[in-house]
Amino acid sequence: MDNIELIILAAVAVFVISKLYSVLGQKSGTEQTPARRFKEAMARAPDAEEDALPDQEERPRPRAAFTGPAAAGLESIAATDVAFSPEDFTRGARRAYELIVGAFADGDKDALRQLVDDDVLEVYTAAIAERQAAGTEPMRVVRVKTARIAEASTDETGMGRISVSFEADLSDGENTRVAKEVWTFKRQLTASNPNWVLDEVDSAH
Repeated sequence: MDNIELIILAAVAVFVISKLYSVLGQKSGTEQTPARRFKEAMARAPDAEEDALPDQEERPRPRAAFTGPAAAGLESIAATDVAFSPEDFTRGARRAYELIVGAFADGDKDALRQLVDDDVLEVYTAAIAERQAAGTEPMRVVRVKTARIAEASTDETGMGRISVSFEADLSDGENTRVAKEVWTFKRQLTASNPNWVLDEVDSAH
């Protein structure tokens, strides 16, 4: 083989190699890494992620277990009223205490009727009349120091009851005293009305 043939063959080889390099060897910027190819393949699979795991929004959210002496009763209430929260209830009970004591001090029987049951309303109405006849100043809430759930229960009718131990400072403008009482609130758990009403008042031991 003479030199001319060698030159021609070399030129052909260079041409072929350059073409292969232009097609296979150069990066165009559109190449996919193995991880990217896997990700896109999963995305193309019909409902791949949806079939594997339920939607996060549809998963039931676990709640902490109730603790303390009223735990069993609170569990029975929450089993019927899934929206029940002891923290929300306690905040509401503190507010109810302030409203009821305030309405009692003002002699506002209409306001009391919305917050207490008939038996408590009867007792409060008689006490208001006695106080007004005596001309004594009513006690008002200075501050609620503590509000703690002490007991909870449900009965066969679906009535829930929760007892809250209160400690509060009360004053008539001249005298201040510490009130320690247990207020029991009730609510028909299957009813659409979410409000609890005062069912009973006892002195704390």
